[in-house]
Amino acid sequence: MAEETKKALFIAEKPSVAREFAKALKYRMQNHDGYMESPEAVITWCVGHLVTMSYPEVYREELKRWSFSTLPFIPEEYRYEVIAASAKQFKIVSGLLNRKDVGTIYVCTDSGREGEYIYRLVEQQAHVTGKERKRVWIDSQTEEEILRGIREAKDLSAYDDLSAAAYLRAQEDYLMGINFSRVLTLKYGQSLQNYLKAERRPVVAVGRVMTCVLGMVVLREREIRAFQKTPFYRVLATVKLGEGSVNAEWKAVEGSRYFGSPLLYKENGFKEKKSAAELILQLGGKPGADENSFTAEEKVLLKNSGKKTEKKNAPLLYNLAELQNVCSKMFKISPDETLKIAQELYEKKLTTYPRTDARVLSTAVAKVVDHNIRGLLDYPVCASFAKEVLDKEMWKGLAKTRYVNDKQITDHYAIIPTGQGLSALAGLAPTSAKVYELIVRRFLAIFYPPQSFIKLSMEFTHGQEHFFANFKLMQEEGWSALTHCSFFKDRKEEAKEEEAEGKEEELVVDPELLHRLSQLKPGTELPCEAFAIREGETAPPKRYSSGSLILAMENAGQFIEDEELRAMIKGSGIGTSATRAGILEKLVKNRYLDLNKKTQIITPTLIGEMIFDVVRHSIASLLNPKLTASWEMGLSGVASGTVSREEYREKLNAFVTKHTENVKTLENAYQLRRCFDYAAAYYTPKKSSGKKQERGNKNGKSKDTKSV
Repeated sequence: MAEETKKALFIAEKPSVAREFAKALKYRMQNHDGYMESPEAVITWCVGHLVTMSYPEVYREELKRWSFSTLPFIPEEYRYEVIAASAKQFKIVSGLLNRKDVGTIYVCTDSGREGEYIYRLVEQQAHVTGKERKRVWIDSQTEEEILRGIREAKDLSAYDDLSAAAYLRAQEDYLMGINFSRVLTLKYGQSLQNYLKAERRPVVAVGRVMTCVLGMVVLREREIRAFQKTPFYRVLATVKLGEGSVNAEWKAVEGSRYFGSPLLYKENGFKEKKSAAELILQLGGKPGADENSFTAEEKVLLKNSGKKTEKKNAPLLYNLAELQNVCSKMFKISPDETLKIAQELYEKKLTTYPRTDARVLSTAVAKVVDHNIRGLLDYPVCASFAKEVLDKEMWKGLAKTRYVNDKQITDHYAIIPTGQGLSALAGLAPTSAKVYELIVRRFLAIFYPPQSFIKLSMEFTHGQEHFFANFKLMQEEGWSALTHCSFFKDRKEEAKEEEAEGKEEELVVDPELLHRLSQLKPGTELPCEAFAIREGETAPPKRYSSGSLILAMENAGQFIEDEELRAMIKGSGIGTSATRAGILEKLVKNRYLDLNKKTQIITPTLIGEMIFDVVRHSIASLLNPKLTASWEMGLSGVASGTVSREEYREKLNAFVTKHTENVKTLENAYQLRRCFDYAAAYYTPKKSSGKKQERGNKNGKSKDTKSV
């Protein structure tokens, strides 16, 4: 009989999530301090992390003092402790976990590595034994999904490998952070202090992911500095066509008198303006109103023309990195702000789980996706699109498209609207509402047909020289009808976003002109009424924005030359969807990077560049995306059971020991002084009212940056 009275205990990550579970279960819950209870169940919550790893001095008092003699510090057995600020809630949760009348514990923390770690630490510190433990794994906080998660909950042991990966990730960050930060500060802190004339010795804060990201930004900044602009000059011909005209661009193709000439920058441009002018004069042009324009009374021959239809499918769905990138460009908000908004939308049941790397759906979700669409009939902004998808049953073939792929999903599928929680929209901040609209539009777009374009290419000749023109016309809008967001004031504003994508330059023409152009037959002579010189110059690499940096972290493989290794780490990246925004925020908080709030452009600071040089001349592998991504790949292997935790731990301990010992013996002060001098030349002291301030970056926009 006693067994029948056992209660279920549900433990969530936050109070708000616990309340959603209480609503879904429909038990008559009574509120208590730190938990809720009914005759059938108890519901409690963490407040993020309740337990953390202990500092070295907890192991031995002498470790509190930073010293070469105590490094490397690698515990045989790690110690953990309750976070002081969360001690009250831990005591409540610990007591509930060990209550005799609790038979089954349902772990309802966030469905991911970090959520798993949060619970496991609490269970470990509370010394829980003799309980049945089940893991609730959900993709949204809708009632149906919560009840499904509870109904299908697996034994917690099924997630032991994920738990092992979570512990190892924390131990890795702990070992690298403590050992490398201490040894580098002891070795170089005084040099940094002396060079910067600082009041105290700076701490050289390094980390497995953080330092690699710092390196990406510094290297990009140095590429920009080293870049030398190259001017070039293109030649255009204005070809008359009835009442209108078109511009065609000259290229030095085979047969041209300039083919392979050293005067060329590329096949469509000269290194010097005088060479472009000489070509135009040879073609019969006469000097016009200014040095770049020429009149003409010439004829060109239409040599070739081609017409084809091209189709473009809707983009893949949002994962967190893609959403952060788009929000950085559109709304000028940081990745951390985007993550908070995505988390808010998830907690209000509006969207699915945000911390995901997948941009596709699962086969199971594809079968019932009409439920999500049906809910959007009550979302006025996109109701007409949702209705069309349902009326025409456009969702039925989804499972056979590129938007569904079980192999590309690890923990969670892409971020999509649930079709529920719409009553919460009225209470959203304007930016949150816009982010929701983006998610809805990207979701509905996948059910629509491709964009369809008619593309026309034309080749004209004048003697030996060839001119080319390309035109396109949208034939069918398809999914792109979904891209016209309600918050854009007009089409011009929307076009700016498209322009920022750096699309191939092509002239979009009206149907009538395209029709006239397509009717022309090869061999037709057309009047050429003018020539022009178009000046241009090569552009340096772009600085990272907060969003593009997040994408670069996700796609770490692009920095790896070795094709085989690049393929191996595909999908691993630097950091995870859950941690990337926090890493960037930490770099800004440490003043290693500047983030311009208005533009979201990221640049290094002087101290950031100096830390980069310190690491480059001591533990250079920390700056290598290949190493950082391979560590993440190893953790994924532990989580999937293909890499043993013992093997991973041995490699980690050996790596930390080797590099810590190596730093102690380095003698590179002169080398670093030259590096510091190089970096400092690009920073000038800011004017102040007597207070010491960090130097400002001479490199344009970064000078006026603000910290987040």
